[in-house]
Amino acid sequence: MSDWFSFLYHRFRERLWIKPAAISGVSLAAIFFAKSADAWGLASVAPEISVESVRTLLQVIASSMLVMAIFAVGSMVSAYASVGSSATPRAFPLIIADDVSQNALTAFIGAFLFSIVALFALENGYYDRGGRFALVSLTFIVFGVVILTFLWWVDRIARLGRLNATIDKVESATARAMKRRRKSPRLGGAKWAEPDGPSEAIYGEEIGYVQQVKMAALQSIAEKYELHIHVGALPGTFATPGRPLAYVRVSPDQLEDVKRGITAAFVVGRDRVFDQDPRFGLVVLSEIASRALSPGINDSGSAIAVIGALVRLLAFWCEPVDYEQAEGVEFDRVAVPSLKLDDLFDDAFTMIARDGARAVEVVLRLQKGLESLAVVCEAESKQIPLSHARKSIARAEKAMELSDDLEAVKSAGRFANAG
Repeated sequence: MSDWFSFLYHRFRERLWIKPAAISGVSLAAIFFAKSADAWGLASVAPEISVESVRTLLQVIASSMLVMAIFAVGSMVSAYASVGSSATPRAFPLIIADDVSQNALTAFIGAFLFSIVALFALENGYYDRGGRFALVSLTFIVFGVVILTFLWWVDRIARLGRLNATIDKVESATARAMKRRRKSPRLGGAKWAEPDGPSEAIYGEEIGYVQQVKMAALQSIAEKYELHIHVGALPGTFATPGRPLAYVRVSPDQLEDVKRGITAAFVVGRDRVFDQDPRFGLVVLSEIASRALSPGINDSGSAIAVIGALVRLLAFWCEPVDYEQAEGVEFDRVAVPSLKLDDLFDDAFTMIARDGARAVEVVLRLQKGLESLAVVCEAESKQIPLSHARKSIARAEKAMELSDDLEAVKSAGRFANAG
């Protein structure tokens, strides 16, 4: 259930209206809270605050906050457009979920709503002496929050949408997904094995990407009907009516109920998400590098930065698992396959090796990165980075025109044949 709430939390973070809607309710509550000060006996000790001074302060905030909110939206839209043009549209959910930008927009809208409603209440004699003092106090607090948020946000908006910042965000999101998957390699399920005997393949009706597998729901179905479920589609899998989501041995009279329950446990959407899908982050980083290497941009430096991020991520993935910190089997009736290391390497490096085959500086950095991963990976996995290094050299042989460049690449890639 916690995974489901985590999934919903990340989806809500990608909606710009959630926080402004919440702060609007808080703003209205603050206005009524100020009125309650009249009943606290605060009037006897509070200084006299004139209606005119409170009105002037609220008018200043009301007139400026609407402008700031419009400015914030314009800046955020520009940053989002920059991400789509310079990086990849697949990184857009991470940029729109930026907490600092959302907090800035929320603060501006909340302050605007607070000042407008408070001004209306003040003009209609809603507050007495104690209420006016409480209202001024709250107004100064709102004003201080807005100023601090603005200063923090200006520093962030100067970087939001820039390519390096986007690479960092994608790397961080991928690292979090990898950390969760290393802690729970099979999503809390049992080790996957081929089903014993003939099994019924369960197909979904929706076409899209598996965004989440509700393991608790699958376990509940398996316990109810006393069966074992073999998951066939991990998060990130492109689901179609012809691709099985799971396999199960079940009696014909229970098949429809079991099928309905299993398909409901797979959340399918139009797009991939980062939460339970570490491979998606690697694909997005690879796309950023591929776009940087396109003839129209020709930005080898950004591609090299992406290679560094990919090497860090895969080196982390190849580290030995701390079995004391890893979660045990929580859903013993649901078998889930583990991620394959060669798939991760394909997602990370195939596109870069293809599109950067002509750029000697890119191929050299790729060879150095793969050499580092060959050292980090365990003995049984060492051949995967070595194979990618050899493929990169083969692509360079077909793409590079200068023999000196090709010789430098072959010299850097000697470790691939030695291994």
